Amino acid sequence: MKEWSSAYQFPAIETASPEGLVAIGGDLEPSTLLEAYSKGIFPWFTNNSPVLWWSLNPRMILYPQNLHISKSLIRIIKSEKYSVSFDTDFDSVIRNCAAAKRKGENETWITKEMIEAYTKLHRMGYVHSTAVYQNGRLAGGLYGVALGKVFFGESMFALERDASKVALVKLAEKLSHDGFHFIDCQQDTAHMARMGAITVSINTFKEMLARAMKHITVTQLWDKTVSP
Repeated sequence: MKEWSSAYQFPAIETASPEGLVAIGGDLEPSTLLEAYSKGIFPWFTNNSPVLWWSLNPRMILYPQNLHISKSLIRIIKSEKYSVSFDTDFDSVIRNCAAAKRKGENETWITKEMIEAYTKLHRMGYVHSTAVYQNGRLAGGLYGVALGKVFFGESMFALERDASKVALVKLAEKLSHDGFHFIDCQQDTAHMARMGAITVSINTFKEMLARAMKHITVTQLWDKTVSP
């Protein structure tokens, strides 16, 4: 049973355009965003665009237990160079994600409107962040939406080498421990493929999502304590 009531009903994701566009317009109210994610749809647009809603085919997912951790990354984690915590500094994490320079993007899609929307969801317990620190200073992190037993990864950043990878490792460990079925990576990227993510057809994704969404969403901030 859903924990929200939305004014919008989104089209089925298999009706998306070849580029993945599902719908145009609407708003970023919490109920709208939750309805979209529960159907496998996410927003992506820039400041000069209406709200655009997407669902890509194929879809990239990552099973938390299948995360590939290189030997060099294992050494970094064991060295205790970084410390990690959950839901301690969401504002800094999302703003650093917005400021991160990305290949092929001239402007951020994490607009002021998006920051405000996801901050609301964070306060409601639906959006979570993983922060990585080096000597007490923020070095990297990520954030995403947790519904049922799915974590929808939104963005990550790194100010220091491999800091975002460390965030992903610790996130995957928590999600695996908590019985999450998979991480929705949304886009097919070489970086996530190297980390163990795979692509599935939109029909397979829809079936996986339906099973994971049968679980109740736990809406509370995550335990901040994370081992190095």
